[in-house]
Amino acid sequence: MAHLFTRNLTFESSDLGKEATILLTFDADIEGLYEDFFPVVWKVSKFGKTGGLAFTKPQVENGNIIDAATYVKINDSEKTTLTEADGVYQFSAPQAGTTGVLQAMNSTGDAQDIAVGFMNKGESMPTPALFFNGVGDGSNVTAKFTPVLRAYITSDYQETAILRGAIDTPTIWSRNLAELAPSTTWSLTREPASGKYTLVQV
Repeated sequence: MAHLFTRNLTFESSDLGKEATILLTFDADIEGLYEDFFPVVWKVSKFGKTGGLAFTKPQVENGNIIDAATYVKINDSEKTTLTEADGVYQFSAPQAGTTGVLQAMNSTGDAQDIAVGFMNKGESMPTPALFFNGVGDGSNVTAKFTPVLRAYITSDYQETAILRGAIDTPTIWSRNLAELAPSTTWSLTREPASGKYTLVQV
């Protein structure tokens, strides 16, 4: 079995001169984004540790993921199958799959929403990062494991909101988590004259 992918990121700030909300999401430019699948607002404030990956069958209400009917922890290069019996949904135990991607097959007999996200330490349910709407029976969700995290300054969204289009503020930071050290700290600063925000590793 592959090792768990873990990155610890700490975001800090001081003397910004203005209240700011950081929105973090995985919305890299990928073919099919906002058409076949949708990023989810992952965090809207300072965050710490992240744990393993997971596929979920999310429960969606008013455009927000509110819970997961079921989930399974999964690693890079593994696959799982979602089934249904007597109204109970379940993912199979992960098995070896295609290198560099995560796969979930829908074998429930009906179209299903599926999400992929992170298992955060101390939390009982995964935090979604990508949402796949109405995956057809017999179809696969294939998520290439390129964890590019982007940061924006905006208070217009809440955690777990499904993004149906691009965020309308510029990106202030973008990093492939796979290329970062296991633990990093980033300082948020604001230039008073221009109001421009930046994140710099400390």
